[in-house]
Amino acid sequence: MSSPHFFIAIPLPKDLKDLLAAWQAELKEFVPYKQWPHVDDFHVTLKFLGAVPNHRLQKLINELEIIENFAPFRTTVATIDTFGKPDKPRVLWAGVEKTESLFNLQNTVDTCAANVGLPKENRPYRPHITLAKKWDGPKTDQMGTIKQKFMDRTFELQVREIVVYQIFPSQKPKYKVVNSFQLVGGE
Repeated sequence: MSSPHFFIAIPLPKDLKDLLAAWQAELKEFVPYKQWPHVDDFHVTLKFLGAVPNHRLQKLINELEIIENFAPFRTTVATIDTFGKPDKPRVLWAGVEKTESLFNLQNTVDTCAANVGLPKENRPYRPHITLAKKWDGPKTDQMGTIKQKFMDRTFELQVREIVVYQIFPSQKPKYKVVNSFQLVGGE
């Protein structure tokens, strides 16, 4: 049996989750995706870990205690965009402003994971909140118009903690908190 899969992320407050669920409901009228994440599964990924044996996960949790030295900070959730081909985008997401504090937090998380033998990320960090996945329709030329409709929508996100989630693919919601770390530095 393989090890459970995990990732590290910023959890979202209920009011932002509710707002994003409303965005999803609105978007469902225009775009055909197979998967729409459960409202309680919304998050900002800092590091996907994949399968991690328990002994390594415990070492990582010990490493992540350094996160508590970070001060809470603010960033902005704004607009929507996609990954993949513009006419059949595989992922639809809400953008998160990549502030210096967010970049430093993500880099520290990546370094903590590397310290316990998990590979560093080699792609640039693109903070986002997944709203839908797996395009399920004909090609479209409407994504530009749809993105424009969300252009002026913004929400402030207070980052006060990070969470290690375990993935349970067959459940809804499918992410369960394993451990959390409060950002209390500077307070």
